Amino acid sequence: MPAIAVKGTHDILGKEADGYRYIERVFEAVAQLYGYQEFRIPTLEYTDVFNRSTGEGSDVVRKEMYTFLDKGNRSVTMRPEFTAGVARAIVEHKLYATEDLPIKCFYYGPVFRYERPQLGRYRQFHQAGVECIGVNSARFDAECICLAMQVLGMLGFKGLHLKINSLGDEASRKAYRDALKAYFAEHIDDMCADCHERLELNPMRILDCKVEHDQEIAKGAPKMKDYLSEESEKRFYQTLSILNDMDIEYEIDDSLVRGLDYYGEVVFEVHAISKTGADYGALLGGGHYDGLLEALGGPQMAGVGFAFGLERIYNVMKDDGLLDDLEEGLDIYVMPVGESVLDESFELVSAIRNMGYTCDSPLAAIKLGSQFKKAAKKKAHYALIVGEEELQRGVAQLKDLEKQEQKEISLENLEEELDSLFGEDEHEHHHHEE
Repeated sequence: MPAIAVKGTHDILGKEADGYRYIERVFEAVAQLYGYQEFRIPTLEYTDVFNRSTGEGSDVVRKEMYTFLDKGNRSVTMRPEFTAGVARAIVEHKLYATEDLPIKCFYYGPVFRYERPQLGRYRQFHQAGVECIGVNSARFDAECICLAMQVLGMLGFKGLHLKINSLGDEASRKAYRDALKAYFAEHIDDMCADCHERLELNPMRILDCKVEHDQEIAKGAPKMKDYLSEESEKRFYQTLSILNDMDIEYEIDDSLVRGLDYYGEVVFEVHAISKTGADYGALLGGGHYDGLLEALGGPQMAGVGFAFGLERIYNVMKDDGLLDDLEEGLDIYVMPVGESVLDESFELVSAIRNMGYTCDSPLAAIKLGSQFKKAAKKKAHYALIVGEEELQRGVAQLKDLEKQEQKEISLENLEEELDSLFGEDEHEHHHHEE
């Protein structure tokens, strides 16, 4: 039996990997515009990091973590999300004392959740996101939302729809949890097994239940806005006021909660409508949190952040045709004519790459017709045809594969020829794009 990938994982190959890299680059570029720096944290953390920070009442901790004992009998977990690990790193390296606040970081990489694999849902998937930690301000909450909107806008999404809510401070949430508990206690017999558990652990989680019957019951539940403290209400409207000033449209969604227990105050999701009018649901989610660093042994510090799944963004962009222009194609395909020129064509390919142009060649003596087919497959812009007679004269045939025009060029002046062909600016772009 041939080897296969582990259930719930997937290979990202070729063009798909190009799409992922493009999303990561756009995300990174926008994050850097806002003064964020990259954090690369371990995939593996002690389980305690997630139990203490993410909240034992969350579905992620209760059911979805890949947790096991290592050879030293220590409980370790493959990260199910980044925020807790980022907070752990800040506490461990005492960045809260040595760095200028707020600490602004971005990240991307694989995360692991033991979920039921289904269309677009994997057990190993990829997240990208940001955290801004160390200053408690509605302005930073609003800036984080602006950054989220700009990332999706720069990726080409139109019709973005921001949903926002406030979960209030600890006192607000306690009053609200008590009200929810009283409401759902009367209906719980008709609800799913997960909701039975959520009622005890954190009744706010019930609002996030995906079972249709339970969603109907949740519609009649008390609303968070009726339990917000004066301070939390003021803070929420301060954030909304900044978004109004920035001309960012939003909808206040009373039922919006986040899947992890550390969130408080402002939480948000960004939804998108496809070109065909289909609602893709939430592409990105995030919010404000307060007790995370403290839970991990650090000082009491506020933070705000968001994350998105790369698989989801990639699939939506693909469906919407937002990745169609990514394929730039090869600059030059070198075509050796006959065995006798293979060594020279190999050197030529290397020289062209050193000039900063993308270049490939079969590096074997195959029929010219087959070479043109290979060049077409690679979407090559030009073919450089190298025969023995041409080499003796120090020339080669350059063919524009789009216009089907061909001319003889001097190999001695090859770099000048290519520069004038592609334009100086583009050549600079080729040299410096990495």
